[in-house]
Amino acid sequence: MEFDFKEKASSSSDEEEVVIHPRPASSKKPISGGGSAGGATHGPGVCQTSNMHELLECPVCTHSMFPPIHQCQNGHTLCSSCKARVHNRCPTCRQELGDIRCLALEKVAESLDMPCKYASLGCPEIFPYFSKPKHEIQCSYRPFCCPYAGSDCSVTGNIAKLVAHLRDDHRVDMHTGSTFNHRYVKSNPRDVENATWMLTVFHCFGEYFCLHFEAFLLGQAPVYMAFIRFMGDENEAKTYSYSLEVGASGRRMIWEGTPRSIRDSHRKVRDSHDGLIIQRNMALFFSGGDRKELKLRVTGRIWKEHQSQESAI
Repeated sequence: MEFDFKEKASSSSDEEEVVIHPRPASSKKPISGGGSAGGATHGPGVCQTSNMHELLECPVCTHSMFPPIHQCQNGHTLCSSCKARVHNRCPTCRQELGDIRCLALEKVAESLDMPCKYASLGCPEIFPYFSKPKHEIQCSYRPFCCPYAGSDCSVTGNIAKLVAHLRDDHRVDMHTGSTFNHRYVKSNPRDVENATWMLTVFHCFGEYFCLHFEAFLLGQAPVYMAFIRFMGDENEAKTYSYSLEVGASGRRMIWEGTPRSIRDSHRKVRDSHDGLIIQRNMALFFSGGDRKELKLRVTGRIWKEHQSQESAI
């Protein structure tokens, strides 16, 4: 299949303002440094984890708290990350925080077994409270970030949600098939100070792949780069390979590689140079004509590794 693309300009988002929303004093019971944690009851090896989880939730960022857990003189708690953000004032009662540790709550947390925070997305794992964050960083059920490179899009979700989001909100071109013929046209190839980029999504082998093509400055040298990312986890991405080819007048450049997962950001893949990189002079040579307009054709294909091995046998 063949399709043409015109350049798009990347956009920048405004700086986010940090807003703190203190909880009402009645929503969280104070914790005494030497007493029990909010009167939680324990059965034989079972605790009321929902109540414990509420007690361990920071009232500022609403994330789970881990040592050191701080408290004010009235027993209201918050996490160490938010202590500096509230300028050493308790967000609940506005008293000075000081350097009081809530050792009782830290001790209670040590005894808890908690489900992964992605349990609602299908993760069945249960971990000791302090081991949970390490798992959640790598949990295969955690949402994916939007792979759109043109803006700092904050949308997350599973692959089906992101595909619909790319199609409906970002108006990304969607294609079916494992081969492609990408023609990139740029009227002023000498102007690459602001990165220009394209994104196309391909559906093949029951999976989705993102083809990125962009112009940017590599040091002081203008370059064009194409690469593919897999819409899924890294272990699945490694079961696929892809090739990209650009050329004209009997000359060509070929790149073969493994698609990176969209767990790796677009910028991380680009800055690692993991793709087909074409210097501007070479790109203009491939464009032909008077070299005043870029008309670069990139062809490629995606294949599943075991199928390639069976073909070779």
